[in-house]
Parts: sequence; C-alpha cells; structure tokens
Amino acid sequence: MEYELSLLVGLTGGMGSGKTLSASFFKDLGAFILDADLICRKLVEPGQAAWKEIEAVFGKEIFTGSGNLDRRKLADIIFGDPEKKQTLEDILHPKVFEFERLEYDAIRKEHPNALVIVDAALLIESGNYKKMDKVIVVNSDEKNRINRILARSELSRDEIADRIKNQMPSDEKVRYADFVLENSLDKGNLLSKVKEIHTKLALLAAEKNEKSIP
Repeated sequence: MEYELSLLVGLTGGMGSGKTLSASFFKDLGAFILDADLICRKLVEPGQAAWKEIEAVFGKEIFTGSGNLDRRKLADIIFGDPEKKQTLEDILHPKVFEFERLEYDAIRKEHPNALVIVDAALLIESGNYKKMDKVIVVNSDEKNRINRILARSELSRDEIADRIKNQMPSDEKVRYADFVLENSLDKGNLLSKVKEIHTKLALLAAEKNEKSIP
C-alpha cells in the first residue's frame, strides 16, 4: 500500500527535558505530531470508556463537580504506589495505542510521505517504542530539568526531584534511542539540533520511498 512509505518516530524524555518544546519544533518543520498526553485527556473526558473505568477503580472523589478528572489528585494517588500506577496504565495504554494507530492510518493515507511523531513521556516504559521506525530521546541534566519545571508549575523543588527519581532514569532511556537530543543549553541550540535530526529523518523517509519503487 502506498501509505507505507511514511515514517513513524517516537519522541520521549523525562520531566523537564524539553520533549514538548522539541515536538513543537518538529511540527514547525512539517512533521505531524500525535501527542499522547492530549490523547489521554480526550480518553478521560466525561462519559468516555477510560473515564468510566477510572471511576470504577479509583472512585468519584478524583473528579471535579462538573465530572472532569482531577489530574493532580490522580497523580497524587498513583505517585509512589506502583500497583495503582500500573492499574491506570493498563486502562489507558491500550486505548492510547489504538487511537494513535487510527490517527496514523488517517495521516499516511492523506500524506503518503509523512513524518509522523508520537510525543509520549512513557514511550519506552509502555513498550510502544517497539512500534516505531525510529526513537528520539530528549536528554538534559537534572538541574536544568528542575529549573524548567519550577518555572511552569506549582510543585516545590523537593516534589520535582522526587518525581524525577520516580521516572525511568535518563541514561536508561538513552539506550533505546536512535537519536539523542541533548538539551542543556538554550532554545536556539535545541532548535538547531532538531533541524539536524529532522533532515536525517527526511532522508530516511526518502530512502524508504526509493526502496519501495520496483
């Protein structure tokens, strides 16, 4: 099928690494972005299947008066509780993967040579990286990560440090990477590196296209 010429790339990184900013740069360069966090938000809207399962497992107290999921309350519940965290992931991950598959199919049918990037914090932990043609890991030192999160959230420095420690270590994520985006300088430096990787991915997509021609 002609739309098999497209390239599916996973983009991941820990809290404060610069993953979301990197995704925005790739989008500006013409890539299609499938944001796993936004997909999760859609799946937990009132009345959706995931919303119903989460309510059944975690109770009504994690929802606001209007029926919306209180993500902060849910995060507090699963933080430090591996069993509850796993339960939530078992509810969400299969639905996210299916949503991404349908979106990817729709994009590549319309744009056969598309570069499609799955922006997902748990790309590796969920096993979804296995479905990608290539994997990009955004990496940064802990000091920069903490400072970035402090600037955008109400979490304390200690809370942020605890959450980072609760995630897969960056050096472990890097082992799964085809490309590593080091992000310890400024936005301009990151953009330059994104452009370099985007060029390489475009070449890979072109090579894939050429190999498919009889």
